[in-house]
Amino acid sequence: MTKQSTDSVELNTAQIKVVTADGRMVRKATFAGTMGSFVEWYDYGIYGLLTTYLAMNIMGSKDVGSLLLTNVGFLVSFLARPFGSVICGFLGDRLGRKNLLAVLLLLISGATACIGLIPSYSVIFWAAPALLILFRILQGFSAGGEVAGAMAFVGEYAHNKHRNYSMSFIAVGSFCALLFGSALSAGLITTLGDSTMQSWAWRIPFLFALPLGYVGFYIRSKMEDTPHFAALRERNEVERNPLRTVFTSKRHLKAIALTIFLPALNGPGYYLLFAYMPTYLKTQLGAGNNFTMLQALLVTAVSLVAIIISIPLMARLSDRIGRKPVLALSAVLMAVVSYPMFAMITTGNMPLACVATVVMAIAFSGHAAVVHTVLTEMFPTTVRYSAYSIGFSISTIIFGGSAPLVMTELIKATGNSMVPAYASIGTAIITLVSVYFLKETKGQPLQTH
Repeated sequence: MTKQSTDSVELNTAQIKVVTADGRMVRKATFAGTMGSFVEWYDYGIYGLLTTYLAMNIMGSKDVGSLLLTNVGFLVSFLARPFGSVICGFLGDRLGRKNLLAVLLLLISGATACIGLIPSYSVIFWAAPALLILFRILQGFSAGGEVAGAMAFVGEYAHNKHRNYSMSFIAVGSFCALLFGSALSAGLITTLGDSTMQSWAWRIPFLFALPLGYVGFYIRSKMEDTPHFAALRERNEVERNPLRTVFTSKRHLKAIALTIFLPALNGPGYYLLFAYMPTYLKTQLGAGNNFTMLQALLVTAVSLVAIIISIPLMARLSDRIGRKPVLALSAVLMAVVSYPMFAMITTGNMPLACVATVVMAIAFSGHAAVVHTVLTEMFPTTVRYSAYSIGFSISTIIFGGSAPLVMTELIKATGNSMVPAYASIGTAIITLVSVYFLKETKGQPLQTH
């Protein structure tokens, strides 16, 4: 029998008791959430890491037009996210978190593996990019339901005083996935050579998603649903139509608006600094300054190590001094360091590029560590999955999913490789302004209704 403790959650004048798991169960839930995050972002990350190989094989060439079409494939998955958010959010708030999250991992991993099986453009012509778009839509739909669900799952298990630290490992899992994808890709390039990678070996990282997805599914399927959701179900207070509740409540609509703008920095921070960075280093710095694909992956790997180390430290700091100070500090640092660091990157000097990406990774780590915990704490258990999913998916479309496509086109139009720096500064300012409207939630019980 698992030892349990009790947290009291105040709702108006009534005291509602929510039974929470002990430390062992919290750690088990954290591992399940982290593993799921690893699988999801491995699947997403390798698309960004291997964009140039996809352009050559699926789009038919490595010219600018093919790279543009491949980045459209990146964007399409984000356009599908809101549909996944709405449907999965409804199901998650209506039926529970655990089973849905396990199935979503199978969907996203299956779609990723299928990308690795698409015949090349030379074999099936335009059917190749059409299939790529189809599987990216499925990936986006699944990911739209995964992010908020995983965060809600761990957040509803975690203890109030250490919630951010527990939840931060989901973010760590996402960056570990990118690091693993970078290391796997770099290892394949080193072992097999770039020509073999272009020919067929680019498929290996995509196919590897299938066993990863099964492992994640197995771990999640063995968990019980969260104590907070179980408490709602026991009291027969599960929301029958969470979407209607969300869209008819001024309180929830205001929180969703904040959920759109507060994570603005997450787009450039995640998708430009890590997922898009190898493509940027290889193709966008200009003649004489571009890196090889192996060098680009190594530079990205160094910055990933830095942020993996920094995130838990920033989360602990947030649990001590509050969410708002850490978010504000991260936004200010990103606004200050982005321009000089990107200037160092554009020199084409590898040691300077490593220093620059590490500095930006550390600056961004405060945001990466805290933002999802804040979004989880903004909504009550009855609609947390739905409201969080909808707001964050819209934010990701605006500030994240379009980033590689927009950056590629703006650099092409202006000839200025510093465009990502401007995007980083602009979104940092949006996040900083949004922090002003945020209520501090450090150490507080999760809302129930």
